Amino acid sequence: MIRIWSVVWALGATSFLVSLGCSKSVDKGKILTVQGPITLDQLGKTLSHEHVLVDFIGAEESGYHRWDRDVVVETMLPRLQELRTLGYQSLFECTPAFLGRDPRLLRRLSELSGLHLVTNTGYYGARQNKFIPSEVQNWSIEQLSDMWIREFREGIEDTGVRPGFMKIGVDREETLSPLHEKLVRAACRAHLATGMTIASHTGATPVVFEIERVLKSEGVDPEAFIWVHATRDLPDNLIRAARSGMWISIDNLRDNANLLRANVERVVALKEAGLLDRVLVSQDAGWYRPGEEDGGKKAPYTFVENALLPALEKAGLSDDDLTQLMVTNPARAYRIEVRSSP
Repeated sequence: MIRIWSVVWALGATSFLVSLGCSKSVDKGKILTVQGPITLDQLGKTLSHEHVLVDFIGAEESGYHRWDRDVVVETMLPRLQELRTLGYQSLFECTPAFLGRDPRLLRRLSELSGLHLVTNTGYYGARQNKFIPSEVQNWSIEQLSDMWIREFREGIEDTGVRPGFMKIGVDREETLSPLHEKLVRAACRAHLATGMTIASHTGATPVVFEIERVLKSEGVDPEAFIWVHATRDLPDNLIRAARSGMWISIDNLRDNANLLRANVERVVALKEAGLLDRVLVSQDAGWYRPGEEDGGKKAPYTFVENALLPALEKAGLSDDDLTQLMVTNPARAYRIEVRSSP
């Protein structure tokens, strides 16, 4: 089973790591890939929210024994290579720990495909905490943040692969549960110590603005936060969140004409509000599923390139606008840099 390899350390950790600040200051203003740091201009054309492998069996049963890396590479490498031929240089892999995160697999795929891949730290509380081990749910804010800081500084387990951002998840409820508020506060404290951006699978709009309140109470500028799966909310809510500084992630797109049209309208509304510089677009694809025949049904990484970008261009976005969405914004959103507020 995937377990926190240093549970004993984390349970006994103190918060002194946070007080040290971002000890890896050499990383400031860079992107941390599975093969090491790169400069922002090396990131290039980017998909900002995708997956390679996701294991939905639950935290208590998931682990590296559930998949054969050779088989996953054979299945997923051609899809990543296809993306490379389309001119993409980077992909942010958003599968958290206990849900199928595999840094060795990602490093191997990065080496073979030529793509910069970026993995994460953090825990995913959505789906009623099924993907957080019961003992970890009882950790304090400090224990959670110290674990994520440790992975940033020393690498995940014994791989030497360091996360480039935090991925957390909260349920689609009206308010944050006590555990989910704890996840957000822990992510804030880890951000202030490392500069990692916080990306959150986020529920209903009221929760988004409750998260904004928590960010500010912890001294974190909302510019350090990505509202993941903002794909089905009202443009006015997206505009309000973007004006606060949050990044708006238009993702989890599929071959659906109505969904495509609605999200072109969302992006256009944000552009007309002067907020295109707060927008990320991706499709939340990939999804090799352990335990299913041939890894289950896998979504291609090509919908953004083949459908969304042409539709945005038809709606009036310029080449410069598309470059901002696919090159400039991901680099700015995911850069390693502490973004604090009073």
